[in-house]
Amino acid sequence: MNLTWHPSNSLTLLENGAEFFPALTTAMDQAQTEIFLETYIFANDEIGREIAGALRRAAQRGVTVRVLVDGFGGRQFVADMMQALADAGVNVLIYRREVSTLSLRRRRLRRLHRKLAVIDGRIAFVGGINIVSDFEDPRVTAPRQDYAVRVEGPLLNPIHGAVRRVWELVAWASFRRRLRLVHKQPAQPQPCGDVEAALLIRDNIRHRHDIENAYLLGIAAARRDIVLANAYFLPGRRFRQALLDAARRGVRITLLIQGIADHPLQQRATRALYGQLLDAGIRIVEYRRSYLHAKVAVIDDHWATVGSSNIDPFSLLLAREANVVVRNTAFATGLRSRLQQAIDDGGHEIDAHQWQHGSSLQGLLNWAAYGLVRLMIGIAGYGNRH
Repeated sequence: MNLTWHPSNSLTLLENGAEFFPALTTAMDQAQTEIFLETYIFANDEIGREIAGALRRAAQRGVTVRVLVDGFGGRQFVADMMQALADAGVNVLIYRREVSTLSLRRRRLRRLHRKLAVIDGRIAFVGGINIVSDFEDPRVTAPRQDYAVRVEGPLLNPIHGAVRRVWELVAWASFRRRLRLVHKQPAQPQPCGDVEAALLIRDNIRHRHDIENAYLLGIAAARRDIVLANAYFLPGRRFRQALLDAARRGVRITLLIQGIADHPLQQRATRALYGQLLDAGIRIVEYRRSYLHAKVAVIDDHWATVGSSNIDPFSLLLAREANVVVRNTAFATGLRSRLQQAIDDGGHEIDAHQWQHGSSLQGLLNWAAYGLVRLMIGIAGYGNRH
């Protein structure tokens, strides 16, 4: 893996939709030439309509607006919102439009899970926040916990290139020649800060394991502590072994994981791993104030990552993902402080003794779920790795 670091960036950490959506809307309302937006989910709720309004306003001012939505996560968007945006002058493409709801073929599981936006080649947003309200589920009164970064500086160049490449690929595969990119001029952002950062993508061609390998390198280099927050945490053997090795070296490890599950099967599969991790002295905290959707980590208050990639087979082996990796103490400590606040506000720490002596029935259900998830990955053709 060749990781290209870009110095002299300005990165702003954005927590939850309350910070992310106003920043995104403001940037789009100030756009002068071009907007790219990639998302997995684009919901027809108050947030989706707010973002759609900003996209329409930009198109009406003559800005070239391109929106790429995943065909599975964006099924509601295709049915309810796509045509109205297209009628308003927004260029819309769908990544692998959903046809069959029953197929488990590998191709169907290869989703566009990235959440990226680039405005005028000078501002970008990278993270894990979909275009959907934090309060989508009326049973949960606290906001969905998630993060993104607003980026200015030289890191714009690879981000801009990444969104252009996938747009071109989908336009070509969809036989939409009219939507092919004409101008090949790359972004030319100026240095504007002191943050060193890199863009990591995961695809099924040249960058199959880049995000996982970056995590593994960071964990192997850890000397003091690791705080890892992940919505869907189901690591393979290499990742688990890296964490266990770090714990044996005396590294303090905290895993912040979903406590309120939006995918109960995956939550049970994750809990099947608790015993091994707890035995190694790894601290596990379940976030129970709302849904945890974060995909972030901090290592030794110097290395940090924010992005769309979960630590599970679907993200690490199948989906298109994008993370920003940062080497900057101020940014890393700021993210760690936010994570600590989330732990303090909504975390429930799992007691190792109580877990090991808990219900045998629950343990069997957890391992059954783990086996079922492994079977699904095996059907997709990736069983040996996990």
